[in-house]
Amino acid sequence: MLALAIQKSGRLSEKTKHLLNESGVYFENGSRNPLKSKAVNFPLQILYLRDDDIPEFVADGIADAGVVGENVCLEKGKNVEVVEKLGFARCRLSIAVPKNMSYNSVQDLAGLRIATSYPRILQKFLDENNVRAEIHEVNGSVEIAPGIGFADAIFDIVSTGSTLISNGLKEVETVMHSEAILIAHPSLTEEKRQYLDQLVFRFKAVNKARNYKYILLNAPNNAIDKIAQILPGMKSPTVMPLALEGWSSVHSVVKEDDFWEVIENLREAGAQGILVIPIEKMIV
Repeated sequence: MLALAIQKSGRLSEKTKHLLNESGVYFENGSRNPLKSKAVNFPLQILYLRDDDIPEFVADGIADAGVVGENVCLEKGKNVEVVEKLGFARCRLSIAVPKNMSYNSVQDLAGLRIATSYPRILQKFLDENNVRAEIHEVNGSVEIAPGIGFADAIFDIVSTGSTLISNGLKEVETVMHSEAILIAHPSLTEEKRQYLDQLVFRFKAVNKARNYKYILLNAPNNAIDKIAQILPGMKSPTVMPLALEGWSSVHSVVKEDDFWEVIENLREAGAQGILVIPIEKMIV
């Protein structure tokens, strides 16, 4: 059985459980132990931990794998294998200064006091840019540090930037982008590695489906070649004749990012009756 550590509560926890459910992994109800549960249809046990503890538990072999923020994994610096980026819980780690401070380059950070919960990542960034600054490690409420005179700047997670604005700060340097990642102990047994590979295969099928739409349309046969160039599909679009002579039905998949542009091009090429269907899983 594979032991997977996930955040015990919060947005990352909910997203991870949702991904597992979409991957066909379901858990027993009414567990008496709030710190672990067992899947009913897959050889998997879930350990519910603080996100900061997950890299260490995986590195020590207490958990075989874990889902954690890339930023947390990098900050902890534990010996773990990054298996897969999962595409959710995206954010960035940035340096922010008071909005009335003049800032032109990273060299303006020299000599400043910077408050952060991520001293390792910040120190590496400063070293790479040959900047000497004082790092003050704090846990939580980092954004208020300049306002109370504790620090001159902060280094913290940024999602929308609204928290910075409400505290009179401006973002000046983006140090890294982060998302949820699947990590594993570097020396899993062959059996556990097989279970992990099966899980990753399911995760990839679910995540790839999120980036595509399945579309069906009707088109005159003399427009099929032009439409096929717009709609390559996974290999090529599926074309089936309709009962109406001279017309066919065309089926394909479209990337979410290109969706609206493709739809406009299809209409101009003569496509009619376009239907768009979400894809649940996508195996390639």
